[in-house]
Amino acid sequence: MDRREFLLAAGAAGALLGLPSMARAQSAAPRPPQHPSLYIDAQGGLSGFEPDGEGSYKPTQKLIEALKQRRIDVVSMTIGEVGNGPDRFRGAMEAIASWDKMIAQYPELLIKVESAADLAAARAPGKVGLIYNFQDTTPLEADAAKAGLFGALGVKVIQLTYNKRNLAGDGCLEASNAGLSDFGREAIAEIEKAKILLDLSHSGQRTVAEGIAVATRPPAITHSGCRALVDFPRNTHDADMRALAEKGGVFGVYLMPFLRAKGQPGREDLIRHLEHAVNVCGEDHVGIGTDNPFLGYEITEETKKQQREFYEDRAKRGIAAPGEAADVLNLVEGYNDAARYDRLAADLKARGWSSARVDKVLGENFARLFTEVWAA
Repeated sequence: MDRREFLLAAGAAGALLGLPSMARAQSAAPRPPQHPSLYIDAQGGLSGFEPDGEGSYKPTQKLIEALKQRRIDVVSMTIGEVGNGPDRFRGAMEAIASWDKMIAQYPELLIKVESAADLAAARAPGKVGLIYNFQDTTPLEADAAKAGLFGALGVKVIQLTYNKRNLAGDGCLEASNAGLSDFGREAIAEIEKAKILLDLSHSGQRTVAEGIAVATRPPAITHSGCRALVDFPRNTHDADMRALAEKGGVFGVYLMPFLRAKGQPGREDLIRHLEHAVNVCGEDHVGIGTDNPFLGYEITEETKKQQREFYEDRAKRGIAAPGEAADVLNLVEGYNDAARYDRLAADLKARGWSSARVDKVLGENFARLFTEVWAA
C-alpha cells in the first residue's frame, strides 16, 4: 500500500476521532465565505473520494460540503512514490497524468495551482487548489535537468531526500549524516532554474544546512517539528530553522507522532511546536504542513489494520522514522477532521495570538513564499 492508497483508504469518510481514550473535538465555525485569509496545507492529501464504478474515483458529498465551507483553500500533495526504487520517473509521469485527468473531470471543485493567480482563485467557496509536489528527487533518475520537464508539467515543489540516502544527499535516517552530494547541488540549481520551490523536509541535518546555504532562493521545510522539544530525526534543529528563516524560507509544522516523545500527540503538542517555531523563526516564517488527509482519518478496526500494514511496509523498506509505530496513528487528537484549521485558529487566538499572526501561519506565509519562488 503506497502513501496515496493509504490516504484514500484511511481518510475516505473523514469521521471524527473514534478511539475511546480520546475526547471528540468540539465543532468549529467556518470562516465567512469571503474572508480574505488563505488556508494552505503545505504537505497534505486530498481525501474524500470514493469509487465511481468505472475504475476511477469521484468526490464524496462530505468533501463537497467541506469545500463549500472553505475548510481549506490549498493542499500541496505528493505525486508519485518516495524512496529509492525502480521506475520512479515513469511512476511520477503516470501520477501527474492521473491527477490532471481528475482535475479536468471536476473543474467546479479542483484547481491545479501553478501561479499566484491560481492561489487567489482557490479562495472561492466550493473549490480547492492542488499543488503537485515530489517528496524525493528520485523521479529525476540521475538527470537533474528533468526538474525543468516536471516544472513544465506543473510540479511546483520538490523535496531533496526522503529519510534515506539518495543521489542528492543523506536523509534524516542516515547515520553518516554526509550532507549534499555533487548531484544534490546540481539538482538544487535545476530546481531553482525551473522556478520550483526547494523542500528540505526529511533531510539529514547536514543536508538541510548545506541545502539552505547553497540555495539562491528561499527554500522551505514544509513538514517537520522542533528538535529542541522532541529529539527525533524527523524534527529540525533550531539553528537550521533560524537559517531557513534568515534565507526568507518558511518552516511548516506537521500533525504527526513526532510532536511528542511517546504516545498519540494532542492539540497542546502541536501548539507547543508552533509557538517554539515562531519564537525561533519569527511569525513571518512559520506555516502548517499537516501530512494528513484533508478530511481526517476514520478510526475503525480496518483503518487500524491499514496503519499496521502501512508502518510494517515502511519499516521493511527502511524508511520508517523513530517516533512512528504500528499503534500510533499519524494524526493529532482534536485536529482529525476538515475543520482542523478553523479549530486551530480558535485555539491559537485563545492563547493570545493576533488574527494577523494566525492568518500568516495558517497560509499567508506559504502563499508569499510560493509566489516569490514561482515568479522568480
